[in-house]
Amino acid sequence: MTDKGRASRRAGRLARAAGATAAVLVLATAGAGAWFYHRIDHNISTFSADGIATSRPPAAPTASGGGRPVNVLLLGSDTRTDGNDELGGGEAGVGHSDTAILLHVYADGKHAVGVSIPRDTLVTIPSCKLPSGRWTTARTNQMFNSAFTVGEYPQGNPACTQNTVEALTGLRIDHTIVVDFKGFAAMTEAVHGVEVCVPNDVDSYGIHLSKGRQTVSGQSALDYVRARHGLGDGSDIGRMKRQQAFVSSFIKKVQTQGMDLTTLLPLADAATRSLTVDPDLGSAMKLATFAQSLQGVKLSGITFVTVPWQFAGARVTLVHPDVDTLWEMLRQDRTLDGHATGQSTAATPGLISAASPTPTASADPSAGPGPGASASAGGTAVTVQVHNASGAAGTAGRAAAALRTLGYQDVVIASDTKLRSTTVVGYAAGHRAEAEQLAARYPGAEVRQDASADGLLLTLGTDHATGDPAGAAVLPDAVPTGITGNARPADSDLCSDLSFG
Repeated sequence: MTDKGRASRRAGRLARAAGATAAVLVLATAGAGAWFYHRIDHNISTFSADGIATSRPPAAPTASGGGRPVNVLLLGSDTRTDGNDELGGGEAGVGHSDTAILLHVYADGKHAVGVSIPRDTLVTIPSCKLPSGRWTTARTNQMFNSAFTVGEYPQGNPACTQNTVEALTGLRIDHTIVVDFKGFAAMTEAVHGVEVCVPNDVDSYGIHLSKGRQTVSGQSALDYVRARHGLGDGSDIGRMKRQQAFVSSFIKKVQTQGMDLTTLLPLADAATRSLTVDPDLGSAMKLATFAQSLQGVKLSGITFVTVPWQFAGARVTLVHPDVDTLWEMLRQDRTLDGHATGQSTAATPGLISAASPTPTASADPSAGPGPGASASAGGTAVTVQVHNASGAAGTAGRAAAALRTLGYQDVVIASDTKLRSTTVVGYAAGHRAEAEQLAARYPGAEVRQDASADGLLLTLGTDHATGDPAGAAVLPDAVPTGITGNARPADSDLCSDLSFG
């Protein structure tokens, strides 16, 4: 086959893949010739894999049907550099990831769930790489969106945010994608606008929107997803509800238009000019292959959910054990109604479709709980750093995920260390009782005081190479209301549930 023939065949694959995309960024890469393929290839920016943690949760296994769950971290950067200040206002500088959606595409290839993480959520930011090559130490009680600023990289630090999400969820992130203001605006214009519903008139902070259904694009679309003040209680929670509704409407628009190349070509161009992606998505062909893998996901098969949360003063904390159940459901490839999708590994028994009410609790006595917040199921708030000394891949990530389901609220995946045969639980002064409690989860583990520990330091040896603690049965008999009460089907009415407070 000639080069021209190969280019034409390759362009055809890109065009077919373009119609398959069903995610917030609609990764549609289409081509009408070799020139377009090369243009798309040239557009794409990638971030370095050097900043991705070496100790990570294990990759999801392949299901019996041959598919595999895929986790994609979608980030919206509010950086004002490179002309973005013309759309977003404010001062130039390193941006934050004020929009974060963890997209879990199920192994059956027909369902997906987008998990919104509030920007103000207090989390542990694990070790992340600085421009100097040095790695930071883990920091607790940090705002989630600040992970993107670590190192003050000109285009942000998506690798650090990815590390943070992996440490938080125990899920391995397969791909990370970042879009800025300009890219978002360009994509909405490429599809000739997106239908939205504005709950009330907005005229504040330079944002002017009229109440009711309307089609928005460019600046007005950006204003819709960014607006906080003048809507509901002005919190990030209400803004995320509108972002979920917008993404649903965007997906509907693209899927309805189908294979219209007059739309797909400018959309592909706009999307790739605005994306910063991980190296595994760093070419037009890789993006097209990923897009093609999403072709079976229809709007009715997509659900959005905000992590179980509650206010803690001006910040947000995650609600345990509901959030732990959510992460475990995704690790087991369960849909939000508790159904399995055929993953090959044995799922933990539990979960039925009906949600059972659970009592509410607040991390701050003066702060009211968010919807569906439930009480924590024991555990401890002491920091637990997990090192993998077993020689087996993914051990620390698996242990961290399981410990969170047991009620350990602050678990950090630390670096791998040299091989050892026996598991050790080190503890800082004053934490021996907690160390013995943790060691009981790992029979035969040695307990000893460790001056380097900040709380507890769990070093897993070859005697516990799986990382699984004893008693880590995690799924309740019903899906918690902290999950069901924060969920939004993508095909919901456009004007429903658009604000909080």
